[in-house]
Amino acid sequence: MTLLNSIGEIDKLKVYVVAEDYAGYESPLLAQHGISILLETYGNDLVKPFRILFDVANNSEALLYNMKLLDIDPKKIDAVVISHCHWDHTGGLIGVLKAIKKENLPVIAHPEVFKVNITFEPYLKSEGVPYNCTVENIESLGCKLILTKNPVKIVNGIMTTGQIERTTEFEKGGIFTFTVVNGNLVPDEILDDMALIVNIKDKGLVIFTGCGHAGIVNTVLHSMKITGVRKVHAVFGGFHLLNASEERIRKTVEELKKIGVEEVYSGHCTGFRAHMEFYKKYGEKFHRIHSGYTTIF
Repeated sequence: MTLLNSIGEIDKLKVYVVAEDYAGYESPLLAQHGISILLETYGNDLVKPFRILFDVANNSEALLYNMKLLDIDPKKIDAVVISHCHWDHTGGLIGVLKAIKKENLPVIAHPEVFKVNITFEPYLKSEGVPYNCTVENIESLGCKLILTKNPVKIVNGIMTTGQIERTTEFEKGGIFTFTVVNGNLVPDEILDDMALIVNIKDKGLVIFTGCGHAGIVNTVLHSMKITGVRKVHAVFGGFHLLNASEERIRKTVEELKKIGVEEVYSGHCTGFRAHMEFYKKYGEKFHRIHSGYTTIF
């Protein structure tokens, strides 16, 4: 195992869902299309908690409003990870970086994150990063962009997946968006989709996804492969099963159970039918996340 893939482990992880499609019952927090999750890691002789913001939803004003209610100081965020190009995961980036206001802040993403990504349904529109989310604007704020297809170890116990290997048959198929390659308009496989892996002492892996366009089963298998850790405690985030067939939903849940995933925390683009299937198979080990949802691993 290389140094890059030697993930290590942490003692404890606190998770805040800062933004999500659903705000929760009788909640003062705001919902917005997209997702943003703050990870706060403890242990490993860290002098202070290390904080990673995973995705930034689409609206920085709503995101920062929720941070204030959750008593999260954006200036204490130590790194930002972007899961993929779509506007509902990148739209809040510039506003959030201005609030963090930290020189040399690592911003980690896939090299293709700034590509053209468009849809023709119901009309021609951009689904990719917003107009102000550019390399120049990010670097002008003093941030350090790390654009790589490889896994990146952020702190002991936490690393990105890098570009995810796609091996399952039932998780193939795009979402009807297109990109430009060598001047040609082609279906976008969203190869820039990445996830965040956390290895927690005595628990195993907790894997965070934005939309899981690579397939949540592919993401879990890839995470196990690159870390060498066989125990998966939980998957957490959006799994993009909203418009999936009943067969794909069923196979997804069956495979996660077969792998040994112990808990499921899902929201955003997962979809009602998939939530129901997860609940049927996982019972109290299934959790529907929302803005303001917090938990400790």
